[in-house]
Amino acid sequence: MDPTIDSLFGPQAGEDPAALAAALAPPAAPGHFDELRGGVSTPSAEGLAAHVKVVPPHGQPTPPWARFFDHLGPEGFADLNRRTVNLQRQVRDNGITYNVYADAGGPQRPWSLDLFPLIVTPQSWQRIEAGVLQRVRLLEKILDDVYGPQQLLAANLLPPALVQGHPGYLRAMHGVEVAGGRRLHIAAFDLARDESGAWWVMAQRTEAPSGLGYLLENRLIISRLFPEAFRELRVQRLAATYRALLESLVARCPAKGEPRIVLLTPGPYNETYFEHAYIARYLGLTLVEGSDLTVRDERLYLKTLKGLEPVHGVLKRLDDEFLDPLELRADSHLGVPGLLQAIRAGNVLVANAPGSGFLEGAALLGFLPALSRHLLGEELQLPALPTWWCGEQAAMLSVLPQLPDSVVKSTYGGPGAGAVLGRKLSRRQLDEWTGRILREPERYTVQTYQPLSQMPTWKSSAAGDRIVPRSLLLRVFAVSDGAHGGWRVLPGGLTRLASGDNEIASMQRGGSSADTWVLTDGEVDATSLLHHEHPAVDTRHRSRTVTSRAAENLFWLGRYTERTENTARLARRALEGLNGEDQSSAPLMAWISESCAANGLVLAAVPPATQARRVFERSLIAGLADRKAAKSVGFNLAALRSAAAGVRERLSQEQWNLIVRAEQAFARGCALCAAEGDYSSVEALRVLEGLSEHTAAMTGAQTDRMMRDDGWRLLSTGRHLERMGFLAQALASAFDNGAVHDEGGFEAVVALFDSTITFHAQYQQRHDIPALLDLLVLDRDNPRSLGWVAQTLRGRLARLAGSPPGVMPVMAMPVPDPQYWTLEALCERDAEGRHAALLELLQQCVDASYRLSDDLTARYFAHSGDSRFSLGA
Repeated sequence: MDPTIDSLFGPQAGEDPAALAAALAPPAAPGHFDELRGGVSTPSAEGLAAHVKVVPPHGQPTPPWARFFDHLGPEGFADLNRRTVNLQRQVRDNGITYNVYADAGGPQRPWSLDLFPLIVTPQSWQRIEAGVLQRVRLLEKILDDVYGPQQLLAANLLPPALVQGHPGYLRAMHGVEVAGGRRLHIAAFDLARDESGAWWVMAQRTEAPSGLGYLLENRLIISRLFPEAFRELRVQRLAATYRALLESLVARCPAKGEPRIVLLTPGPYNETYFEHAYIARYLGLTLVEGSDLTVRDERLYLKTLKGLEPVHGVLKRLDDEFLDPLELRADSHLGVPGLLQAIRAGNVLVANAPGSGFLEGAALLGFLPALSRHLLGEELQLPALPTWWCGEQAAMLSVLPQLPDSVVKSTYGGPGAGAVLGRKLSRRQLDEWTGRILREPERYTVQTYQPLSQMPTWKSSAAGDRIVPRSLLLRVFAVSDGAHGGWRVLPGGLTRLASGDNEIASMQRGGSSADTWVLTDGEVDATSLLHHEHPAVDTRHRSRTVTSRAAENLFWLGRYTERTENTARLARRALEGLNGEDQSSAPLMAWISESCAANGLVLAAVPPATQARRVFERSLIAGLADRKAAKSVGFNLAALRSAAAGVRERLSQEQWNLIVRAEQAFARGCALCAAEGDYSSVEALRVLEGLSEHTAAMTGAQTDRMMRDDGWRLLSTGRHLERMGFLAQALASAFDNGAVHDEGGFEAVVALFDSTITFHAQYQQRHDIPALLDLLVLDRDNPRSLGWVAQTLRGRLARLAGSPPGVMPVMAMPVPDPQYWTLEALCERDAEGRHAALLELLQQCVDASYRLSDDLTARYFAHSGDSRFSLGA
């Protein structure tokens, strides 16, 4: 059994932290380098190379690790569980997610981060940095040759099957002079240690490498949990590398003045969407999807509320095959038709340039040593694991006997192309793999098996607290250096940890991550992305770009926020009426039945409350969380979150957390209602009250925590047109069936308008129609009155259209102008006793809400208001 703190030392204080760590931490598995102790721990040294350091199973930590544990603070290991809880809370509060199988309706998986960082010494980092810089220069030269003279192919230094036969090679880019003169801007290298502690390259990523956002969040969280250790160990900062990348992109964009650079994402259902939004916000880039962009006359444009605006640079997080449906995958809905033509014309910089995917092929690693000697005149300083492409017969025949001690990989990647460990295969399975390789040798690449080094991780459980070794893979990033035109290696990286006894460190396979601390003997870089040099030189106001897609999402965020609030309030009023002292009131029951059916809270086939009150109530409660019903509270809440996810980079973290917590709390509460079987109205009311509190906080955040730009105006417009239509329809129904002439119905209508306290304070015991209409229709100081809503809505539309003061745009004309409404006219009854003028006004409000939705969509989201900006132009 692994030792725990209690079993080793009990409650005693004052123990040496490094000694305690050594006692708590089991040795790394046989053959794996032990990061904590700086060597391998085996029963004997037989069979190990002379340069391999053998350490005792519970030997002392290396000096850097000993210093880390020495700086845990006065409570030492006893405080690690509290820090773990804080870490998990921070991940949850920051909304850090990584979705293994992301889908529209599935829950987002929280990012997995371990408490301890990987510590890399200055000497080790120097070797990594030099080797990565050399390799990225080599990859640049290979790219330039493959898409240029192709001398490497002609000289047989590169097999054509690994280039032109690879799906990542794009013939459409051959001979293209890319904007800025550089095809590669970001490259990532997955590194692992051997038993001697030397670093080896396991794989390289060039198409759209992920991790730059996650590693930055890891750093922010872990450095705050161990501030003293972070400071005393002199950990290198990261900001300078991000600034260098941004400056490089700006300098190489084909634009005069300030270029517009966007970050292209597949969208919120991509597994790494969190970091797309995070990096866009951190670098100050506009986050876009393919539908936000369009090509006109070989130039790339961004669709905004103000029309099309030129785009000069794209930092892409989209695989190349999806970039342009005209020339690549015709079924892609993620890319931009004509983008490759704009790139070929030199009118837009794309980082990385399309076509670098073939460099990720596992087989290429085996050819890089010779290519380095040919292109650089140098031996590779950072070696890759011995790799054999089975497309060469000699290589295949020599490696087949070694399959039990090797790893089989797909040469060309693709679905299900994970690594296969020969040591995990049975004799029969090895024979089957041998047969596959012999039949289609070019499809397979074989690599030497390398046991991954293992670092300490903290594990807290009921059985006791202990340190557990986990296998790791370190992803290191090289980025284009704007200041010097060369390359810079980010002093850190994304450390991925294998789960349990797994030997493959992969987030897709349930792995975790760790911060990476690169130590320095010199000064710690204090660079920040905040510009302090000349803070007062340029204070011109720059309005934030609002893309058409973001505008549409904001518009629907406002609408679904209001819909959620409205349906939740109506459901509360209905349940209170069904179980209150007025449940015998036929007009009230009729109004409740009609309003709930009109707003989708009950199915049309459900008998009204006047006929079967209990059946109606059960149906209402059962349908609250039904996300398949297009008007249910649960559906509206899920749609609210979906719209918010589409503009996550525009929302504060508190706003996003509020939405997530509201959805989770509502789902849990409704599940309890259903589990009890009796669909208790008391429990349902409690759940709805909690949701009402959340929605009130959401609208407060939207009102007080967002910039008043055109995007916010559309959000506000969406909320108010929903409110106008909902309240007008509910009031018309109450007048149609006479509920307002019944005491219970009268109070229910006032409560639905959220005006009970105001009404009784202002009119005391009056229950007459003039008082009702004065507050709920005419009072322009009451934010729940139709007059206030109509006035506000007209003002938002005028500001959105840029109309001069006092001039209403054509789009606002359908909204009735409240300055012409009078109490006398609204209270007047016709020969049949109906409030005809009032009902006509209410119908105008309902009709205006529908028309506005269509007009806003046509004008701002589809660009059909001006033929120059039409998608079909």
